[in-house]
Amino acid sequence: RWAVSVLVDGSFLRSDATHPPIEGPQMSHIATVTADLELRLVVPGGPSLPVLAGLRYSADDPWAVTVTFQTGGEGDGIVEWMFARQLLTEGVAGPVGEGDVRVWPEIHSGERVVNLAMASPSGAALFEIDRDDLVEFLQQTYLAVPTGSEGTVVDLDAELARLLAD
Repeated sequence: RWAVSVLVDGSFLRSDATHPPIEGPQMSHIATVTADLELRLVVPGGPSLPVLAGLRYSADDPWAVTVTFQTGGEGDGIVEWMFARQLLTEGVAGPVGEGDVRVWPEIHSGERVVNLAMASPSGAALFEIDRDDLVEFLQQTYLAVPTGSEGTVVDLDAELARLLAD
């Protein structure tokens, strides 16, 4: 359900749910972490509906996690949201966020879940994510880029120059 792309001394390796995580030198550079998870869309007054979501973290944008929802709707049926990694991390332990995105933990029917509430001009949705699956994904992202070292993997001066040049 999750995968990690790792660059170790110039060699590309892969770890996924069927292969144990790669153990090796602390100097490993994990390029991306992805997970395909089944979330539950909370339907007021009805049973929750399963929704396939892809979570992606890239060291290229170390502060963000992208969540891609398979909606089956018009066009390609895909909706993407980008969240701060820290928002999801803090939401595992307690309520966080305001406005369009809120995250909080809960025990629902004996299961530990993390709620993800999102709102946009086109509507609102509440999803439940299995807490353990989300924690596993987040742990892998922190192996890729530890807290506080995000700025060391991004050349902020180059990014600023690129933005100002546009």
